[in-house]
Amino acid sequence: MEADRSLLVRVADGDECALRRLYERHAADMLGLLRRLTSDTGTAEEILQEAWLAVWRSADGYRGEASVRSWLLGITRRKAHDRLRRTAPATVDVDEMAEPADVSADVEVQVLSAVGHEAIMAAVRRLPEHSREVVVLALVDGLAYRDIAEVLAVPVGTVKSRMAHARARLVRSLLEEGGEGT
Repeated sequence: MEADRSLLVRVADGDECALRRLYERHAADMLGLLRRLTSDTGTAEEILQEAWLAVWRSADGYRGEASVRSWLLGITRRKAHDRLRRTAPATVDVDEMAEPADVSADVEVQVLSAVGHEAIMAAVRRLPEHSREVVVLALVDGLAYRDIAEVLAVPVGTVKSRMAHARARLVRSLLEEGGEGT
């Protein structure tokens, strides 16, 4: 959003009102990401404060290559990983994820629609962290691949590759589980 970019320019100039407006627009998304990375609400809120302090201090470093939302989520994720590396392993709470949307009639979608929500969530939890992160950012946060790349600080091609591998692994895992029950 152009309004977000303008607000960020004002934040870089020291405008606290602009920071407050950005906070009102994006704090809920940032906190949602943090709650998926840590199960402790207090820790998530502390990291959110650290992230906003970092936004205040580094607003002039925004290059405009991604949306402001993606830039903010990237800062949030980095702050969370910095904090959680020092204290405990990062966890992702995928139990509250929405079911994947039915986007086409391919085999993957047929498998996903044939199994229950719990089976899908269990399969997502078994994904390696780098794959699980991409799936959550895409399906839960609704980020485009370009924005996910910005958040994770990796090339877009890496995001596409991780998503493709995650999808294939999810389908394989769900098919294997389905075969065990028959």
